[in-house]
Amino acid sequence: MSLDGFLRLMKQHALLFVLLPAITAATAFYATRHEKKVYKSESTLYTGLASGYNLLSDKQSSFMDRSTGAFDNLLTTLTSKETLLQVGINLLADHLQLRESDSLVLGWNGYQWLEQELPRPMRDELGLFGPTPRLRRALDSLAKAATPNPIKTLLFTSDSPYSVESLTMKLKGSPRKNNNDVLLMEYEANDPAVAQKTLIYAIDVLNQRNTQYKTSETNSVVNYYQTKLGEAKTKLDQAEARLRAFNENNQVLDYDEEARNVATAREALGDQYNQELMRRDAAKASLDAINKRMGQQGNVSAANNDLADKRRKLATAETQLANAQAYGQPRHIIAKLQAAASQAAEELKASAQRYDAATSTSDALPQATLAADKLNKQLEYDESVARLQVYTRRMREYQSKTNSYGPLGSQLRQLTLDRELAEQEYKSLKQQVDQSQTRKQDVEVAGKLLTLDAPNFPLEPQASKRKQMVIIGVGVGIFLALLLTALRLWMDKRIQSPEQAESLIGLPVSAFFPVVKNPLSTAKAARAARVMFEQLFNAVNIEIAQVKDKPYPPVITLFSVLPKQGKTWVANGLLRLAEESDLQVAYCYPASTGKERRESNLGITYLPYTVRPDFMNVTGVDYLIDAEHEFDSTQFDRIFLEMPALVNHQMPVYLLKNTALSLLIVDANSTWSRAEKQLMALYERITRQSILLVLNKIGGDYIDNASAAADIETPEQKRKLQTERRG
Repeated sequence: MSLDGFLRLMKQHALLFVLLPAITAATAFYATRHEKKVYKSESTLYTGLASGYNLLSDKQSSFMDRSTGAFDNLLTTLTSKETLLQVGINLLADHLQLRESDSLVLGWNGYQWLEQELPRPMRDELGLFGPTPRLRRALDSLAKAATPNPIKTLLFTSDSPYSVESLTMKLKGSPRKNNNDVLLMEYEANDPAVAQKTLIYAIDVLNQRNTQYKTSETNSVVNYYQTKLGEAKTKLDQAEARLRAFNENNQVLDYDEEARNVATAREALGDQYNQELMRRDAAKASLDAINKRMGQQGNVSAANNDLADKRRKLATAETQLANAQAYGQPRHIIAKLQAAASQAAEELKASAQRYDAATSTSDALPQATLAADKLNKQLEYDESVARLQVYTRRMREYQSKTNSYGPLGSQLRQLTLDRELAEQEYKSLKQQVDQSQTRKQDVEVAGKLLTLDAPNFPLEPQASKRKQMVIIGVGVGIFLALLLTALRLWMDKRIQSPEQAESLIGLPVSAFFPVVKNPLSTAKAARAARVMFEQLFNAVNIEIAQVKDKPYPPVITLFSVLPKQGKTWVANGLLRLAEESDLQVAYCYPASTGKERRESNLGITYLPYTVRPDFMNVTGVDYLIDAEHEFDSTQFDRIFLEMPALVNHQMPVYLLKNTALSLLIVDANSTWSRAEKQLMALYERITRQSILLVLNKIGGDYIDNASAAADIETPEQKRKLQTERRG
């Protein structure tokens, strides 16, 4: 709603806007008739909760803001019952020491009140005498006594400046805005000395209790982690002892390495065994074939026995050599055994030759050749059998060792895992102990709150709240009046104002013009129209100044959805103001008769154009104006382009995209239905620019304020103003 509409509503409901504020203000004035003077003392504390440097700052990988929770804890401590009780006890102890009123400790009114509440005989009866520390202990004992007593009543009644309830309501603490390191504290009282001293004691008690709580928390944490660290150390020692005993009992130096060596040796021995088995089978097959070829031979006892002895001797030598090689005997022993085996082989060959000579036959093959082949294969077979026996025995030994290593490996892995877990737990707890000890030291070093601004002694009382309450009462009355007026306006469905145009069209009204018969007259409507043209001209210049991506000079489009809405009349008013501003302006308008010609007058150039069938394809103003008018856009500062009505003409799509601003002219007596809304939506979609809504031929009730602002613009003053502008 515009200001004019609001003022009209105010006039209509003037009685309501006067009566309701008067009633609420009078009520507030009466309610504050017994108001007392109030003094406020303030203080500022630095906490270092958000950005303060401490012992843990360098160990933190990133900044962690715990100021919100820390401030909550601090404020909770401040407003706790025990804190406020200690503040009240300290303050009461100071006042009980007085023998007369002191403006720096307790004023005359407060002193007289305390003398009435606690007379001297009652103080002596309660034992309230002696130095301040003794007096505070006595007050604390009476305050916490199970039976009622005057001190307990005084410290827990709401009217007393020492009471917990009074301190709860008046003692306030809050973090400073945009600075979570600073705590603001304030306290209000009827005595300036009481206000200051209460705040001093509140800071002292808060400091003591806050440091005490933090220290107790860190002590419990340190003790807990130290206990857990001792238990973890015991578990680690036990795990290491079990692992050490296992290694000693089983003589395991490096289980993994030994297991790998056994597996590798066993696999290699298996390959050798298989290869030797194949050689033995091959020798046996060859030997069988030779025996079959040789047939039945006679028994030559001596030669045969000798041959058998030499063969046994060779087999024995080969067996010894194979054992030595398999068990890794020294080289000189192996060389000696190889020499013995070679000698046994030579002796066997010689015995075989003697045997062949004794048993030679007349077969197809020489008996000596068969005997030699048989001997070679027999030797090969015997050697292979001997080696296989050694390989078999060695494989059984490896199998036995593998069977024993299996359970040992499982036990060793379990013991090692237990030791590693115990070690990890010990290291983690050791780190926790270090952190908790650092935190404890940090609390001891930086746990105290620092006073930036000490509590002040208020010299002047606070401003009276009576005036504020009366003002608030007036505001409440105005709010109720506005609420009732808004309800009435919401229930009224009539549409008879610029607000109606804004609601229907969806654009704010930039200017509205009444019906003006003579623009140069001094009538109310003419004065209002001149003021509105000034406002509209300013709005146009402001919008043009915001445009950055449009060609120069800027093109201002005047359009309407329906015909005969007053576009030409609005354009003439803007052109007069452009003329007064010494601007070179081109006004392009659609020709109606075809006889219009280019005209120039005081910086304003009137250029008619023909609305051609291809009007929608026009890309610029220079293409729109006929060639005979010799249009050059660089000669102008502004170009006003009047468009034909959208309802019965095409839209120059490409031209509108390059315009800087559009003025929508709407007659107040015209309708705005679904068709007009659709055309307006299309126009907005094409231009995507600022559109100023101008309402024409508005009723006379809306021009009162505008005409009042234009009282100075008589024709003579108008000419004088134009001269000053041009000068």
